[in-house]
Amino acid sequence: MRTISRFALVMAIVGLTAATAPAVAGATPGRGVTAVTIFDQTVGDTQYVVREITIAPGGSTGWHYHPGPVRGVVTKGVLTHHDSDCAVDGVYRPGQFISESSGTGYVHIGRNLANAPLVLIVSYQNPAGGPLAVSTPNPGCSFE
Repeated sequence: MRTISRFALVMAIVGLTAATAPAVAGATPGRGVTAVTIFDQTVGDTQYVVREITIAPGGSTGWHYHPGPVRGVVTKGVLTHHDSDCAVDGVYRPGQFISESSGTGYVHIGRNLANAPLVLIVSYQNPAGGPLAVSTPNPGCSFE
């Protein structure tokens, strides 16, 4: 497998985001999540943000949705992604891309069920001035 530099990866995600054309409530906060903003630019009424997100072993994003589309790639670890019916709708490994729809109809959670940190590079195409994610209550799942 070919190794991609972080810069090339960020530029690819920014390019994908550009080509496709509310404060966070505390309902189900994430656990073990840290983020570093790599890029943040507003053009017109759209904010473009790229972040490196790390989720510790056993951590999660908490239940949430995004006001705008989100795309990302796993660089380390394994992301287990659940939709609001509690089903796993994807398991993503290094080099695999994930795309998330926007809006209240796509409530989801990302979890790190492994024993090693999970690292993603994530691109947000968001309405300017709004939050990147909106926390929601657990939809009735037996976890988180």
